[in-house]
Formats: sequence, structure tokens, C-alpha cells
Amino acid sequence: MTGHQADRPHGSGRPRRPGGPGYSGGRGQQRDARTGRGPRSGRPPGDPARQAAYEAIAAVHRDDAYANLVLNDILRGLRLAGRDAAFATELTYGTLRAHGTLDLVIGAAAGRDVARIDPPARDALRLGVYQLLYTRVPAHAAVNQTVDLVRSVAPGAAGFANAVMREVSEGGDLDTWLTKLAPGYDEDPVGNLAVLHNHPQWIIRAFSEALGGDLDDTRRLLIEDNQPPAVHLCARPGRADAVELADEVGGVPGAFSPYAVYLGGGAPGDLAAIREGRAHVQDEGSQLVAAALLAAPIEGQDTRWLDLCAGPGGKTGLIGSIAAARGAEVTAVEVAEHRARLVEQATEGMPVTVLPVDGRSVGRDPDLPEESFDRVLVDAPCTGLGSLRRRPESRWRRTPADLPPLTRLQRELLVAALRAVRPGGVVAYVTCSPHMVETQVTVTEGARRSGVGVDFVDARPLLPPGMPHLGAGPTVQLWPHRHGTDAMFLAVLRRTS
Repeated sequence: MTGHQADRPHGSGRPRRPGGPGYSGGRGQQRDARTGRGPRSGRPPGDPARQAAYEAIAAVHRDDAYANLVLNDILRGLRLAGRDAAFATELTYGTLRAHGTLDLVIGAAAGRDVARIDPPARDALRLGVYQLLYTRVPAHAAVNQTVDLVRSVAPGAAGFANAVMREVSEGGDLDTWLTKLAPGYDEDPVGNLAVLHNHPQWIIRAFSEALGGDLDDTRRLLIEDNQPPAVHLCARPGRADAVELADEVGGVPGAFSPYAVYLGGGAPGDLAAIREGRAHVQDEGSQLVAAALLAAPIEGQDTRWLDLCAGPGGKTGLIGSIAAARGAEVTAVEVAEHRARLVEQATEGMPVTVLPVDGRSVGRDPDLPEESFDRVLVDAPCTGLGSLRRRPESRWRRTPADLPPLTRLQRELLVAALRAVRPGGVVAYVTCSPHMVETQVTVTEGARRSGVGVDFVDARPLLPPGMPHLGAGPTVQLWPHRHGTDAMFLAVLRRTS
């Protein structure tokens, strides 16, 4: 066994789903985020899995790194696999997910605001307290490993860390601490849910509004948001069949998308189907909204399709595969050059032309003339509140201040799409966020400001038959707790004049 495997939990205290965390997407990191290591007084001793988790957590908070990217590099650098890698992954994502509640516990045990604690010691304490309260790691192992870790990264704080960890350990289990720290549900329901379910209050309010104010349903969503999701694969039409792919990779076909496969475990990058371009990693909800655009009936020709926000290329890969079978051509627009290159790689061999331009340049760029496309997809940049299961740091990194510039960009892109599509053609507006400002408000305002005639198409019949909880239409909001997908929003608009 490696390190302190005898001190490992045999399982979490929370129910688990099959498969790994399945996080996808993200950006590059600054300076040392490729390894997750920054200047400090020493390397954490002992268990390499805890070392890997600490380095990933520190990179997220120090460098604004993305956990899914930085952790993979760290695991490779430390040559961790199997049980060690799984343990490091659980600690990393769990600690980042529970960040807010962990800080409340640490602040109460330390008798001071966590902002006053030296960042290396603070990250080590978060990792240690997560082990104490959210896993079955024995208390003595969590305390001793955390103190050793703090001694190596912040030597002067080892005694302080020992006192805090012992205070937390002696203060009771997770339920005891939550009872101490959470306001009563009757007096402050949102505050109560925030502490119990590890979400900022502003996000809980946004979810509740999108769910019609139903706090019981909101609670179910928060619980589901904290469960590591399975990896979803997309079997590319014409290149792979979902049932056959499921047999090949040891997964199961998806519940709704005809292209979806739920992967039971392992690293998707190791699969031959991924390497050979027969499939790609993509949440089932993303598959459904992309396919819905192509299911909408239109009048006249159906050969020119536009993906206005294509990077990194998941939806474009699915659309491009279907275009090849239907004799259509796809123009994929991505303003960031490095993401445009990812789109090119994702669509190799497909009838897809990638343009590294701003999607708002419709009518000004000669390759994006107005009224020239039959179908247009706007997968708009958004807060990503619908994919918090896959990006645990995002819930604490995003703030309400992010909304105004994003919603302005969303409206501008939708206006450009409505001008790019010809009369009789359709536009699908998609976001991975259920926030009403990014969904209903943006769609309504974008349609109004476009200056063209627009009708809403009922999106519900464009999804597979039998999907539950699709609402009253014409738009559709998918949910983790209702559909097992990311919280994808879909509106389909037909240009009439």
C-alpha cells in the first residue's frame, strides 16, 4: 500500500453514484497551475493522495486554477492511479464543494474570521476538516496528517492547526456542527439551505426563482448538485452507435439522448472510441439541446447551419456528425483562437468550417452575411450555474456582479443569430444556467431588440418522447434532480420576417 492507506475511508458518509467526478471544460491556468505547485516552504509529507489534493486546492485559490485541469496534471506528476487517485479526487472536489460550510466551521473553531488565517494553513485546514466531517477518515489520521501538512507549508501555524482540528473533532459530527451554525429553517430558509447544502445564498435564490419558488424542490436540486455526476459520452452519429458503444466501454445507454452513454468509471481519455473520434465527452443535456435545433421543422432549404459560440467543440462535434449524414455544412464561430483550434480538432473530417471571429460580427464579416443560414445555435457564455456538479469551485468563484456583462453579451449574440438566420429558419438559444436573467429575460430582450419578426417554437416536442417535467413551454429547462443532466436551458425561435 502507498502512504497511509490504512487510514483511508472505505466509503463516504454520503450516497454515491457510479463513476468518477466527470468534470469537463475550463480554461488554462496561470504560471504554476500546470503542476498546481507554487512557492512555499516545503512539500507536504506523508500520504501522496492528500498531498495531491492540497496542491490542487491551493492552486484553485492561489492561481484561479480549474480543479479538473490542475488535478489531472498533479496526479500524473505524482504518478497516482487507482485508489490513491480516487481518494485525492474525492478530497479535492469535496473540499472545494463544501468550501463555504468548511469556512464557517473553521471560523467557529478558531475563534477568528478565516480571512485572517494564512492562506496555506487555511487550505490545509479546509482539507482536514472536510476529512473529519464529510468522510470516514479516522479522526486521528485527519488531525495528524493536517498538522503535518501545515507544518510543511506554514511552519509557524502548526500549533494553531492542531488546536483547530482538535476543536472541530471534539465538537461533534457534521450534523452537530450544522445544527450549531445553520440558522433555523423557519426564520431563514435560504440561510439554512446554504449552510446545510454548501451553496451561496444568491445562487439558492436564483434556483428557487427558476423553480417557481418551491424551496422543497430547490433543496432536492441542492442535494443533487453535491453528488459527483457520472461521465456522459456522446456517440457521434455515423461513427458510433450508443448501444454498441455502451457495450464497448462497459457503460449503459443514456435515458433520453439517443447518442448518450453513461460511463461506469475509468478515464474517458483512455477509451479507443474517444481517441478515434467516434465519441466525445458531453453531458446528456448538452446533447439534447443541440439535437433539438436540428429537430425543429423549417421551410425550404436546410443545408447551411451556424454554431455562433462553438468552443470547445462538443456541440459542434455532434452537429457536424449529423450534418455529414444530412448533406449540410456547418460554420463554427469561436472568437478565442486557442478554443477555435479545439473546435477544429473536435470536428476533423466533418463538413465544418471554423472561423476565429466574434459571433457579433454578423453582417460585418463577409463570412457571416445576414439572412444566410437555415439553423443557428447560440450556446451563449454564461455563469455556468447549471454545471456546478462538475465544477465545484465555480459556486464560490461566481458572484452576482458577473451577470450584467454576461447578459449583455448573451443578448448581443442572440440578436446577431436572429439576423444571421433567414426568414423561415430557426435559432436555438442555449445556456448552462437556470438563472432567469440569463434565460427568460435574455431571450425576451434579445428577440425584442433584434428588429426582426420572431415566433417562439415549442421546444418540448423537439426533445425525445417521454421526457418528464418539461414545464408549460415554449422554452425548456432541464435539471440535475429531474433529468440527471446539467441544468441546460433551451429556447427555439423562428424568424418570420
